Amino acid sequence: MSLKRVLVGVKRVVDYAVRVRVAGDGSGVELANVKMSMNPFCEIACEEAIRLKEKGLCEEAVAVSIGPKQAQETLRSALAMGCDRAIHITTDARLDQGGLDPLAVAQLLQKIVEKEEPDLVLVGKQSIDGDHGTTAPMLAELLGWSQATFAASLNVDGGTAEVERETDAGTEVIKIQLPAVVSADLRLNAPRYPKLPNIMKAKKKPLEAIDAASLGVDLTPSIVVEGVAPPAARKAGVTVESVDDLVDKLKNEAAVL
Repeated sequence: MSLKRVLVGVKRVVDYAVRVRVAGDGSGVELANVKMSMNPFCEIACEEAIRLKEKGLCEEAVAVSIGPKQAQETLRSALAMGCDRAIHITTDARLDQGGLDPLAVAQLLQKIVEKEEPDLVLVGKQSIDGDHGTTAPMLAELLGWSQATFAASLNVDGGTAEVERETDAGTEVIKIQLPAVVSADLRLNAPRYPKLPNIMKAKKKPLEAIDAASLGVDLTPSIVVEGVAPPAARKAGVTVESVDDLVDKLKNEAAVL
């Protein structure tokens, strides 16, 4: 038995290769003229949804993203990878640093889940900007669904899924009932690079826009960021002439010996 639909969450973030700078007013990270891309963990979740479809384990893969108009670029990337259609929850609120917090994101996704009725929701384990890692558990709690976080492997079999989870002590394998929310870790897969023909096809795939304000979710942030500052610059080091000088400084100046 194949799943009817898999919903995958994707987030637009500052590209992982970009050197992040703090905005001049200290309100957050500078986003003007900065390369943005899909959150790496969301890419992994997206790839897994597409692989489930290619294996015949689901009929449709639907990508959903929350954010400003530019988030449609991220959704088009998901469509180029192989998702069938996309949903854009439009809002100008930032998804980090005092904008939309993880609870609001989970509540918005809950509304889409109730509308789309997927059998499985896949998201990245965390975003590389906020690093909260709480959206998946919150969404599962709101829905009353099973959950499996930090997935390193996923095997769907009818109404159940077997998930290998990354833990601090190694990995564990659990079996959960569907519907469920699963968050993707690094070892789950290696995302594909969309080919040019698929990028062109993605422009014609359905992309539905829904105003976040119309979903009845209180978007007032519960997390207040007082200010953002770069780390203090490292002090210049010193050059020592010999090992004896190094040992002396470590013992008498740094007091680490």
